Amino acid sequence: MVALSMVPFLGTVRSTTSLTSLAPYNRQISIQNSPISFPRNGFSPFRRFLQACLQSSFASVDTGAKLPAEQSEIIFVGTGTSEGIPRVSCLTDPVKKCPVCTKAVEPGNKNRRLNTSMLIRYSKPSGRCNILIDAGKFFYHSALRWFPAFGIRTIDAVIITHSHADAIGGLDDLRDWTNNVQPNIPIYVAKRDFEVMKKTHYYLVDTSVITPGAAVSDLQFNIIQEEPFIVHDLQFTPLPVWHGHGYRSLGFRFGNTCYISDVSDIPEETYPLLENCEILILDALRPDRSSSTHFGLPRALEEVRKIKPKRTLFTGMMHRMDHEKVNEYLKNLMKTEGLDVQLSYDGLQVPIAL
Repeated sequence: MVALSMVPFLGTVRSTTSLTSLAPYNRQISIQNSPISFPRNGFSPFRRFLQACLQSSFASVDTGAKLPAEQSEIIFVGTGTSEGIPRVSCLTDPVKKCPVCTKAVEPGNKNRRLNTSMLIRYSKPSGRCNILIDAGKFFYHSALRWFPAFGIRTIDAVIITHSHADAIGGLDDLRDWTNNVQPNIPIYVAKRDFEVMKKTHYYLVDTSVITPGAAVSDLQFNIIQEEPFIVHDLQFTPLPVWHGHGYRSLGFRFGNTCYISDVSDIPEETYPLLENCEILILDALRPDRSSSTHFGLPRALEEVRKIKPKRTLFTGMMHRMDHEKVNEYLKNLMKTEGLDVQLSYDGLQVPIAL
């Protein structure tokens, strides 16, 4: 483990092993909501979507088996793109029907996907801790749906893969935890992404702009580099990848699980970090081809053949990826190539060894 030098910023700097900690700040912002009404005779798919949102948030949750307290696990908080699925533009199209978005309005349908995010429930002798990877712009909706279902109350840390809105847009929503559940939340983020946060979430970093007496998310920003670091006694190894030309994103390895959510290319130096991977979670945007910023399914499968994990779960799927149809295709790869691959879905619970 290599200790990183401290980077001073706005007040007290707290150092920890292998990372730089930037002190927490107390703050709040007030946002006034305007009432929204919908026409009684609006688009019926949109009405069904609203109804599904209310129903599936609580009643129609597939929580899977309850695991013993000593069992660590991962929970897919979200498995979709930055837009989410279903798309409003698809549900309101009076001419062209999108089959995946139409299915996604149904309560419990596995095509319904919010921003890609994962929760690690790490069991250690002192008890379980909850480590979240990314808090995107739909984080509140994902947490509303899955945290009560899985009995998740605290967020013990958040690790950031990159600084796009679908990874950091929900940082403001963490105020519910730091105001009502716990005093603060440590955030682990690369310096380049923290520099973005200083602009997009300036009021979470610089308390001088906040009205006295306010209380927004109380976050502790910890700067990580592309070296292993420790979060609550669990080692994370960054997996540097490209997320479009010249844009760096991070995957993470914890134990023998490797998580790469946003990737268009894997540098050669990252492959040794993926050796002996038991569970690989990998980006797979669409069924036919890659985009400039994401693997498509064909490229993702090429990487699976190269990395050779024991099991692969794809994430980050857009509305062209029909859960049942694509998984039926992937199931045949077990017969023909011995590849254990499938699409993940929001709320999927997988036991892991840590």
